[in-house]
Amino acid sequence: MPAFSSFDQRGYRSISAREGYAQWAETYEHTVKNDLDLWLLSEVRSVRWSEVARAADLGCGTGRTGAWLAAHGVREIDGIDFTPEMLERARERGVFASLATGDVRATGLPPAHYDLITTSLVDEHLAELAPLYRESARLARPGAAHVLVGFHPFFIMKTGMPTHFNDRTGEPLAIETHVHLLSAHVTAALAAGWQLAEMHEQVIDDRWVATKASWAAHRDIPISFVCVWRRPA
Repeated sequence: MPAFSSFDQRGYRSISAREGYAQWAETYEHTVKNDLDLWLLSEVRSVRWSEVARAADLGCGTGRTGAWLAAHGVREIDGIDFTPEMLERARERGVFASLATGDVRATGLPPAHYDLITTSLVDEHLAELAPLYRESARLARPGAAHVLVGFHPFFIMKTGMPTHFNDRTGEPLAIETHVHLLSAHVTAALAAGWQLAEMHEQVIDDRWVATKASWAAHRDIPISFVCVWRRPA
């Protein structure tokens, strides 16, 4: 697996994901563009959201994905995140059946219970992908889908930009970032018994540049992706 340090062009002070998201929770919703993650969910065609009875949102954060799922007809959503400060924001949305502090690799949620598992902008903080895919497979009912939205490895390698935010003093802080090639996702998911049903990639396009002109230098570089994995029925 490539090391992020081989590509780092920013040299920001790096902190753990738990510490980083605890600090970022207050401003997270104001700094993450919908095009990064939610737009990709709207591109998915193989999942009929309104037919999903139970979903598990792993690494639910402030509840962005959960709110999108609820708005598109998913009836019951359980959220897991290891940062209490992010869960506080998620709880305010009022769309989750349950919220709990936990690890996406060992959630404690019931096995074979969910029609849908979602993971959004989480994988780059995991040193290994296999435990995540094994856990989502454990949670999945036959025929269930795992929809994973990730920070594109090519963007990280091309720009040398980690997941980062500005703290209250204005200092940019990097959150521990790992580079996972798309082939690593395929290997880990297949080993856990998932089958790839669909994939889309988001590039820096005119929509991005219109709202953030400084990103024109990154035009046409893929920044995020979504994979839809399916559990055999």
